Amino acid sequence: MGRGRVELKRIENKINRQVTFSKRRNGLLKKAYELSVLCDAEIALIIFSNRGKLFEFSSSGMTKTLERYQRCCFIPHDNTHEHETQSWYQEVIKLNAKYEALQRTQRHLLGEDLGPLNMKELHNLEKQLEGALARARQRKTQIMMEQMDDLRKKVLS
Repeated sequence: MGRGRVELKRIENKINRQVTFSKRRNGLLKKAYELSVLCDAEIALIIFSNRGKLFEFSSSGMTKTLERYQRCCFIPHDNTHEHETQSWYQEVIKLNAKYEALQRTQRHLLGEDLGPLNMKELHNLEKQLEGALARARQRKTQIMMEQMDDLRKKVLS
């Protein structure tokens, strides 16, 4: 007769959880050892308990196996952090430039800081403002028409 399936969920009872951890950890370490002996496999197993205690098994030296793993992943470990930092730095520079451009545009639209603009830029700004004014007037007219319709309906009711 076989064992029943165990539902995989966190064990709430602290003592039962610790007992289960110890038994399963020992089983995992035993299986890793057996696999390394039977199949001549290079194995490294690292386990941290919920309290941070380290348990490990290595068939041919943990450092050697981890170095081999890093070489296989084709990730130069030292350059990864530096490359990531450089990417974030470039992203920050781009975002700062966009932010400054948006602030400058906002000041121009508010009629501030117009001194450095040339004739073409002033003309483009004028067109933008005229377009914005036209849209604002159109929306204002639409709202007024809707209000007038509502008032007519109330008067006729």
